[in-house]
Amino acid sequence: MRPIPAASFVALSACLPFLSASAADPTLSRQTVDPVMEIPANEAPRLGKGDFSLSLWLDAGDGPGGDLASQYDPTKRRGFHLSLKSNPGVVSNQPNWRHLQFGIDDGRDTGWTDCGRPGNALLAFALAVHEGALYAGTCEPGAGERGRVYRYDEGRWIDCGAPDGSNAVTALAVCDGALYAGTGKYRVAGSSLPESENAVLGGRIFRYEGGGLWTDCGQLPGTEAVGGIVLHDGKLHASSFYAPAGFFRHEGGTEWTSLPVPVGIHASTGESGPRRLVPLTVHSGQLYAGSYDNGNVYRLDGDQWTDCDRIGENTQTYSFASFGGALVAGTWPSGRVYRLDAPGQWADLGRLGEETEVMGMLVHNGRLLGGTLPLAEVHQYEGGATWKRLAQLDTTPDVKYRRAWTMAEHDGRVFCSTLPSGTIHSFAAGEQVQWGHTFPAGRHHVVAVKTSTALELYLDGKLVATREAPDLSGYDLSTEAPLRLGNGVNGPFAGKVSDLRIYQHRLSADEISALSQQASAQ
Repeated sequence: MRPIPAASFVALSACLPFLSASAADPTLSRQTVDPVMEIPANEAPRLGKGDFSLSLWLDAGDGPGGDLASQYDPTKRRGFHLSLKSNPGVVSNQPNWRHLQFGIDDGRDTGWTDCGRPGNALLAFALAVHEGALYAGTCEPGAGERGRVYRYDEGRWIDCGAPDGSNAVTALAVCDGALYAGTGKYRVAGSSLPESENAVLGGRIFRYEGGGLWTDCGQLPGTEAVGGIVLHDGKLHASSFYAPAGFFRHEGGTEWTSLPVPVGIHASTGESGPRRLVPLTVHSGQLYAGSYDNGNVYRLDGDQWTDCDRIGENTQTYSFASFGGALVAGTWPSGRVYRLDAPGQWADLGRLGEETEVMGMLVHNGRLLGGTLPLAEVHQYEGGATWKRLAQLDTTPDVKYRRAWTMAEHDGRVFCSTLPSGTIHSFAAGEQVQWGHTFPAGRHHVVAVKTSTALELYLDGKLVATREAPDLSGYDLSTEAPLRLGNGVNGPFAGKVSDLRIYQHRLSADEISALSQQASAQ
């Protein structure tokens, strides 16, 4: 194996000045300071249209992650992100958890592609990526039908079975390397459609064992339908979709501990009482929940809740995303998105067209996207209070409500489910490669490579994900945005990043293997 010329890369150690390694001594002094730093564009490598490689060491801890390295102009939508990405709080589920992603953009995107309908779905209530595959949990409300889980496989939806007899799989999440599903009887009349003929209650959590097998992990006490589900402090937490309000922590096996729920004023009745929590997310290491009863957001502190106040005049909070280091929330009936600046301080980021409800919402390759009701549109945030309509995904005639329900990132694209057509659609901003497995704890070496035809991800010297794209040589990544270590549009990274090296050429597999065997910066 040929040695890597020392002058062929620039190296950045945690919060030291951006330095070029000399031919005589490529090793930098590596004391650790603040793990987040910015390098002005005029001092960073000019990536342009050429090949390049990023090498770094990281200790990911056990949190949801954030940006490891990025250089991205959100106005021109130009640059790159290397991220450990999670998307908790996309309505009721946790579609992505600690997935390694590498994306580039030069102001490009695709149209929306119809990816078909899983089973006889009225909608895919939940989407999640597990062991590199996309799964959908459906609501199938007809007589003799049950909510099922399907796996997406090259344009087909493969039936993975029905966890129980209820009409919906309402939530999906990955915990400790396993896929979990929450079930429920969805009251279809809440979407102004004929009520389901299946009256079987759900409210149970199941673990997927492969094929069509599911292991029962217990009933949430007093719950007919699981609301939100999220991983926090190493344990699954789940809530009740309908009254009575409930919030629970999984203790293992079939045991669930009932935890307090916040008390507040119901937006419609004016009565004080326990408030339902449905969307659940983790942001800056803390669990947040949105309410379907009063439009408030609450933060869990220990086993108690801190009220982050009602969002505007809204009565329901439907979705969360982390964007630029801030928590943002989607609402009904204003159809607006708000940013949490401090407890009780919500900044209005604008309304999505003329829509009244913001459902599925996440950040995809630098862009904040939101799905809506009543027209099942998807909008893209343009900054300030401006949103751009991208598409209407469901055009079913003669219905009151159409929903762009929930979202997940998979295989370089974002997928969005719809009601009442039941179809799922996908869209790509720029190009992105994703390793759809939960990133392991501990210290690991990561390399991201961009060539004229592919994006690649390596973990501990081994190729784990590739995205083929023949036109990558046309992407111009030159930007006046700063190069950022440990931060970016996906938010700050709470773990440890060190020994970032940027090579303005493609590293060979042998060179990557050699780098992964070197001692990391201390």
